[in-house]
Amino acid sequence: MDQQLGDLLGTTGIVLFYLIVWGLVFAGTALFLGVFIPFVTGDSLLFGSGLVAAASGDLNIVLLVMGTGVAAFLGDQVGFLLGRRYGRGYLERRGGRRTLAAIARTETFYRKFGWWAVVIARFMPWARVFVPVIAGVGRMNYVKFLTSNLLGAVAWGVGLTLTGYYAASIPGVKSAAYVIAGVFIAASIVFGYRTWRADRRDARTEARLQASNEAVAPSDAAPNG
Repeated sequence: MDQQLGDLLGTTGIVLFYLIVWGLVFAGTALFLGVFIPFVTGDSLLFGSGLVAAASGDLNIVLLVMGTGVAAFLGDQVGFLLGRRYGRGYLERRGGRRTLAAIARTETFYRKFGWWAVVIARFMPWARVFVPVIAGVGRMNYVKFLTSNLLGAVAWGVGLTLTGYYAASIPGVKSAAYVIAGVFIAASIVFGYRTWRADRRDARTEARLQASNEAVAPSDAAPNG
């Protein structure tokens, strides 16, 4: 991801690079873009942009992390307000069965962790997309959501971008920073893979049940004698 971001910087220039990174972070939750490309709008993007900032003398790391944190915060705020305004129907129109299954799992996660779910979800691709809306649908106290969203935006948006920056710019920290970021990214990949596997398993189960019902239906409908 850092190589692609470096190429992007060379092609677009500094200002547009900032806007693209911030726009992807914002759209990942506000516009549900993270449903379709969770890793492009998530951990890899943040870590990679930090690496690029360290390698480039043109990017300002302070401006980059501040903008990333604000974009992450605003994205979740928009998701929360949409859920609060339009209710569960807004969620259910977002996609097909796989998306609905992810929403159901995220709801369970939210009910279990409450305030902390908003913070923890930042590091989980699917949960990151749906928790803000679910919190809005569930009428979570606005101030509570705002504080948890702020902490999550700083921990994830600012923290992971700085992790990438220091991984490249301070040799003594490099190995530890890569391990920390690697854990975040690996956890995201594992969560996404498990979601995909679970959806496939559910689809096969439903297909077998439907085929069984179709096979039984004609005999039930046949007239006696």
